[in-house]
Amino acid sequence: MKLAQVMVLVDEYDPAIVFFTEVLGFELVEDSPATTNDGRPKRWVVVRPPGAETSILLARADGPAQSAAVGHQAAGRVGFFLHVDDFEASYQRMLAANVTFLGEPRDEPYGRVVVFLDLAGNRWDMIQPA
Repeated sequence: MKLAQVMVLVDEYDPAIVFFTEVLGFELVEDSPATTNDGRPKRWVVVRPPGAETSILLARADGPAQSAAVGHQAAGRVGFFLHVDDFEASYQRMLAANVTFLGEPRDEPYGRVVVFLDLAGNRWDMIQPA
């Protein structure tokens, strides 16, 4: 058993693809036409970190309830955890791309960590494990 995929709600596909691929360095795994349960067009957009098995489905919000949840999927908590091999290089690359960080990097027993916001406002931990 393994966790194959998680979903992140986004306002629009293309800016989300740019953020995850160009800013975070993820791979675009799939961008295919699809339809909603009631037959309206949508896209199946999947990204993942290089070498990872678990991917993220970027799902465009559909309707007021989903739109209200964009950026609040974890109710203000960190809901996503990105492990990196080179914390300083990743941090500097993201700073240069104007990623919003909430506080300064710090050392914890589990590794070096800093909280950042994705393009929708979801909180992520970037961690270089100890």
